[in-house]
Amino acid sequence: MKSIILIALIAVAFTARVQERNMAKVQADLAKSTYGKALLHLVELHSMAGGPVQELIDAIEELINDLEEELEELEFNFKVRTNEHNALVTSLEQDIQDAVIDVNNTQDTLDNLLYPRRAQIQSKIDSVVGYQEENRKNYDEAILVREQEHEAFEAQVAELNDATASVDDALALLASLTNPSLLQIRRFQNTLKNIENKIRSRSRMAPMIKALINLASNQNFSNQDVLKNIVDALNEFRNAVVDQINDLTAQEAQDVVDHEAYLEQLDDEYSEFQRQINRATVDLTATNEKIDQMTEFRDQRAADQKQYTAELELENNTYAEETDIYTNTKNEFTRELGVSEQALALVKSVDFSNIKV
Repeated sequence: MKSIILIALIAVAFTARVQERNMAKVQADLAKSTYGKALLHLVELHSMAGGPVQELIDAIEELINDLEEELEELEFNFKVRTNEHNALVTSLEQDIQDAVIDVNNTQDTLDNLLYPRRAQIQSKIDSVVGYQEENRKNYDEAILVREQEHEAFEAQVAELNDATASVDDALALLASLTNPSLLQIRRFQNTLKNIENKIRSRSRMAPMIKALINLASNQNFSNQDVLKNIVDALNEFRNAVVDQINDLTAQEAQDVVDHEAYLEQLDDEYSEFQRQINRATVDLTATNEKIDQMTEFRDQRAADQKQYTAELELENNTYAEETDIYTNTKNEFTRELGVSEQALALVKSVDFSNIKV
């Protein structure tokens, strides 16, 4: 029996020593942090004041509840912030993608549609302007050629009129011849020579006047039959000259009509060219305005893309900082909660009257 009692006493003593060592360890752990030291002070002060243990237990339990509530609120707020962050990131990434699509599509439209169209319209305008310049060149040349042709016509008619007058002089001279002297014959022959000089060699009258000169050079002017033949030949020549004048005058009139018609045609072509230029200019102006609008839109969307990217980077950096704050705060709350639970366990121990900080 004595041995059983001895063993029981040894067991009680061993248990007390173990509890004493555990309390010392808990106290040492609490003293490692500022918050734990504060709790140890609280326990010490309460022990020195001799206050009810249950009040201290209730105070620590309330503190633990506050920490748990704050930890829950921290978790909830961070979850809400995470949802907001994810939604904002998704929205910004979509905005960036939309801006990139707009920039690429707009640039594609500019490169493959509007720029080629502008070049095509400008090329058309340049071509038609060239046609207009060629038209005016033809117009000026036609006027110059017509003036030259008219001058040639007037010179030729004047030449033929002079020849007609000379023929009339020759006829008048022949009519006065009854018994022609050598001087009168020479005068007549000189008159024919004068006609020849006034008729250009290229004129179709030239062979006829040469034949008359040959005839007059070898004839006996005292013979009336000879004179009659020469007079008939001169009258025939005169009629031929008059016919040529009439032909030239008629041709000149027709040339004037043709010339005026040609100038009118050139004017009509010029007006049509101008209408084409006007229409093309309107198209070019509209195309340039569209290019300006799309260029402005492209630049704005490029600026939007840059702005969204900056906002996304800022949001990610801000969220990373907030995540660090959340993690540190959570860890601090968790440590304080653990210390509070250790302090509660210490207070609930059998004896804490010897606690010193």
